[in-house]
Amino acid sequence: MSSSHQRYKGFKPFKMDPKFRVSIPTPWRPEAGASLFLLFSKQHEMPVVKVLSQEAYDEKVELIHGSGKTPAEKGKMLGKLAMLCREASLNEQGKLLVPKDLSEKSGIEADGDVVLAGRGIYFEIWSKANFDRMLEIETAEEEDDELGIF
Repeated sequence: MSSSHQRYKGFKPFKMDPKFRVSIPTPWRPEAGASLFLLFSKQHEMPVVKVLSQEAYDEKVELIHGSGKTPAEKGKMLGKLAMLCREASLNEQGKLLVPKDLSEKSGIEADGDVVLAGRGIYFEIWSKANFDRMLEIETAEEEDDELGIF
C-alpha cells in the first residue's frame, strides 16, 4: 500500500457499548475475514488505540527493516511492535471489540463516548476527552502550515 493512499479520513463520534465494542463505519471496514491490529500508543502524551490493517502493519515492519538502525535495534523495535499489537476482527454487525484492559489503559470506558479518527492508512480510537485535547493541539494556530493546506 502506498503511503499516499488515504482510506481513513475524517473523525466520527461513537459510543462504546457495555462489552467494549464499537461500530466501525462501513467504508472503514476491512474485507470479510481480514484481520486488524490494535496497537496501544501515545500521541501528545495521551493514550490512544491505533487500528491497523494488515497492510498498515506490514508497512510499519518494512519501515523498521528499511531503517538505518542496527540489527539489534531493529529486532527490539519489531518485538515492541508485535508485543503492543493485538489481532482483532469485526463481528457480523461490523463491531470491533477493544479488550477491556486495552480500552481502560487508553482512557476508554464501557458505555463511554469515543471518537474514531482517520489517519490515512490507519484509524485511531480515542476517548472523547482525549480526542478533544488532541484536536485542540493539532489545530492550534501556531501550528506550521508551510504548504497552506489548513
